[in-house]
Amino acid sequence: MEFGRSDHWRLPTAIKILIAGGFGAGKTTMVGAVSETRPLRTEEALTQLGADVDDLSGVERKFTTTVAMDFGRITIANDYMLYLFGTPGQERFWFVWDELAMGALGAVVLADTRRLDACFPAVDYFEKREQPFIVALNCFDGTRPFTVGEVRSAIGLEPEIPIVLCDARRRDSGRQVLITLVEHAMRMGVSPVGTMS
Repeated sequence: MEFGRSDHWRLPTAIKILIAGGFGAGKTTMVGAVSETRPLRTEEALTQLGADVDDLSGVERKFTTTVAMDFGRITIANDYMLYLFGTPGQERFWFVWDELAMGALGAVVLADTRRLDACFPAVDYFEKREQPFIVALNCFDGTRPFTVGEVRSAIGLEPEIPIVLCDARRRDSGRQVLITLVEHAMRMGVSPVGTMS
């Protein structure tokens, strides 16, 4: 029996992607919506002890927070296996970001237009690292719509950085966001091969 190489069967390229953004932007929701496997979550209940440091304005119905990361996986066109790492949004957990960012192809910065300023630290982080990223505006029900131009101006983004609209609750919407990020990174000359560390 001969075990030769077959072009009909091959493993997809593994790519590490970060899902970042402010507290309550929908990162855990997005990872859970797109993941083909049951996502790993590290959520804990919000307590009175965090009341002085957690700004709940605009997300008053949020009762849990990610304390380490979310993890999920999705296959794109049988060619790419995207490993998704959702970052914690609260400042006191940002020390985790450096570890999560190692080996990542790039990041989706999820932004909530009700609290647009909450995505600024994530944008700054990836700009300083010179790591490819896109901004995905999570269109929550009943939120005031902003044009992409208004958001680009408010964040101070360069024209080549994509801004896309999405609904973090919908698998097809999240999938399209991820495809946009991979395409953007490739246009920047970042190869998806060998991005996992």
